[in-house]
Amino acid sequence: MPLPSRRTDPNTPRAVHRGPAGHGVPRRVRSLLAAVLVVLSVSAGLPVAAPAHAAPAVAYTNPLVNQRADPHIFRHTDGYYYLTATVPQYDRIVLRRATTLQGLATAAETTIWSRHTSGEMGAHIWAPEIHFINNRWYVYFAAGRTDDVWRIRMYVLENASANPLTGSWTERGRITTPWDTFSLDASTFVANGVRYLTWAQQEPAIGNNSNVYLARMGANPWQITGTVTRLVVPTYDWETRGYRVAEGPAVIQRNGRIFLTYSASATDANYCLGMLSASVSANLLDANSWSKSPSPVFASNAATSQYGPGHNSFTVSEDGQSDILVYHDRNYRDITGDPLNDPNRRTRLQKVYWNADGTPNFGIPVPDGATPVRLRSHDQATSYIRHYDYRARVEPNVANLADSQFRIVSGLAGAGSVSLESTNFPGYYLRHRGYALYVEKNDGSALFGGDASFRRQAGLADSAGISLESQNFPGRHVRHRDGLLYIETVSSSAERASATFHLE
Repeated sequence: MPLPSRRTDPNTPRAVHRGPAGHGVPRRVRSLLAAVLVVLSVSAGLPVAAPAHAAPAVAYTNPLVNQRADPHIFRHTDGYYYLTATVPQYDRIVLRRATTLQGLATAAETTIWSRHTSGEMGAHIWAPEIHFINNRWYVYFAAGRTDDVWRIRMYVLENASANPLTGSWTERGRITTPWDTFSLDASTFVANGVRYLTWAQQEPAIGNNSNVYLARMGANPWQITGTVTRLVVPTYDWETRGYRVAEGPAVIQRNGRIFLTYSASATDANYCLGMLSASVSANLLDANSWSKSPSPVFASNAATSQYGPGHNSFTVSEDGQSDILVYHDRNYRDITGDPLNDPNRRTRLQKVYWNADGTPNFGIPVPDGATPVRLRSHDQATSYIRHYDYRARVEPNVANLADSQFRIVSGLAGAGSVSLESTNFPGYYLRHRGYALYVEKNDGSALFGGDASFRRQAGLADSAGISLESQNFPGRHVRHRDGLLYIETVSSSAERASATFHLE
């Protein structure tokens, strides 16, 4: 059983490093019991959780693009990433491309379509998404009318050019659904060879701002056909703050399952992500095939100064091995006036991690700046460095992902060293004290700087990994022993393995 997250108040005294409440069994005994249970499970033919999907670390800098909300990034077979998003003027659709995700930050931006000067598609140009279907480019977006800006409906553009930054865009008109009501955030995906459209809409018989729906695509990618299934109705407290909203659906598939994220509540600091899941082999048009998370899977975090994360999309890293969450948020909580008039939602990126049970773990919105990494133990391949009650240790199945995420930054002691900063406690660093490792707040002293600085080296047991040698105690390396981290001298092959970690 994974340990719960430690106390969330960084100012709580750390004199007692206790384990999880109600668990009086010593750590070594618990580890032995866990091993016995695994053996018994295998002997009985019971399923044992597989290791989480492991992939190399990614390196991005947030925010990726300022004043770009509802971001959608599509990676095409031509080697380019394409980014489109809502601009704060709500008057046009923009597009940029680059061969790397970070390259999108400085890529030239092209306006590919502008709002009409009268009538339909004349106001509130929102949430464009770009897709490549049947050798043509399509952009889905929402728009109001010049004479009724809140008459929001969904529309589609088409481009036959190989490069969507060139050529002409043809307006394919409105996506027709069973109700002529407020509708937005169309997205499309393929499962088992069937293309679906998912979107948000206000259903006349339901007193919500919007629900999430699903239908098959028709012969053309601007038409739906057959049954329309209602997937999400906002009912939980976290879905109904400010407004009763479920919108911005996005799909990611892995491990034989489909995960559909959606955004909920008002577009201020209450905005957050919920999630549905279903088996890829299920009848996706049967609402009973989907299960809904009772809690948000991604929400504001005051410690990292990230507020209102939502309206996401998914893409993949340059090496194709990591799934990337693309979303917007703000770096402040309080907004004057209508949040829709605040222009400062930013496009951000961070890696999606996968739990041992095959479900995604988004963690928390990471701090601005370099994205963090996890450090996986070389000799305990499902265990990661994490903190609990400020003590550093290695454990598997870290449910509170941010406890096991660190930013590798320039060493506090300089001289070519590195330091490891906690993700959910910015300003707290991995440091040794009495040769044991803790996560503690930087007090600015030379002693702390030395204790929290390490020389990064090729892994002592595997050069593909890394080892960390103490800056102020040369010859001592960070290693795990009995589940806890220390700086110690290493000599045997087993000790070298315990002092080697892989970045993910």
